[in-house]
Amino acid sequence: MSSDTDVTATTAVAYPNIALVKYWGKRDEEFFLPVTSSLSLTLDIFPTTTTVTVIDGPDDVVEFNGEVASGTPLARITRFLDLVRAKTGRTERAHVVTSNAGPTGAGLASSASGFAALATSAAAAFSLDADQRALSRLARRGSGSASRSIFGGFVVWNAGDGLGEAADLGSYAEPIDGGSLDPALVVGVVNNQAKAVSSTVAMRQTVATSPFYLPWAESSKVDLAEMRAAIAASDLAAVGEIAERNALGMHATMLTARPGIRYLSPQSLAILDAVQGLRADGVVAYATIDAGPNVKVLCSRADAPVVAKTIEALGDFVSTQTAFSGQGAYLLRDGAS
Repeated sequence: MSSDTDVTATTAVAYPNIALVKYWGKRDEEFFLPVTSSLSLTLDIFPTTTTVTVIDGPDDVVEFNGEVASGTPLARITRFLDLVRAKTGRTERAHVVTSNAGPTGAGLASSASGFAALATSAAAAFSLDADQRALSRLARRGSGSASRSIFGGFVVWNAGDGLGEAADLGSYAEPIDGGSLDPALVVGVVNNQAKAVSSTVAMRQTVATSPFYLPWAESSKVDLAEMRAAIAASDLAAVGEIAERNALGMHATMLTARPGIRYLSPQSLAILDAVQGLRADGVVAYATIDAGPNVKVLCSRADAPVVAKTIEALGDFVSTQTAFSGQGAYLLRDGAS
């Protein structure tokens, strides 16, 4: 690493987002263009902090959660940095230091916060002139859901149309008005380890082999339209109902892939049963689950304590953390190191 005093170093922070209408499936693998549009809520927990320092060395160096990265994680970040270099016409390498405050690769959107932070930090370090929409498109090239973590609150990722470079401009995220909604997401963590089958592999296999994938994708378009209307009406129960059916439908496509992919565990199902019990008792609570076993429960801020208590009462196999609406990615430091 260069010891020059004018080395450019920037630090960015980004938060994970949880999709209420899911992104599951690419129509273009190279440009990370999704089959359908999606809608999410950016959280205020589990941030990723990433520092990018421009260096004179021959290779990019990546430190991830305190360890020097190699193999696939290093290659993935290097490919992303190559995109930034191509956009700026620069050739310097970078030293990247990144850390997640939450579990990595466990279905808790660590790749969304990770690449949103990397896009924000790397763009500043390499002097890329990019507004938030451009940063969203850039973050998408690292992880599709990262496009949404550039923004805070409720966010829609527009799928756009077409394929390849010509379609790149039309696929970006943008914030939407959440009205008077002030939801909580109670995150029930049953396994904080990296999953055996990555989201990328599971997504590709599902799209290619599940007979239920295309029907789910079509129904997801309806879910998105109804979700936007529910948010505009500040109808938390409708938001939750749509989110839960969309998530369960996504997991159904995975179960019917060939061979099937099952992220849901007995512990996940126990939480789903508890959520149904809460609704039977009059609590507005609905579950959503990403590509992993951990369950997030959408509820009001006022009901979050009883939801968390109910989930924790299931046993020692689950811990909870309550999240609220969070902010978009931002630069923590920008200047000379």
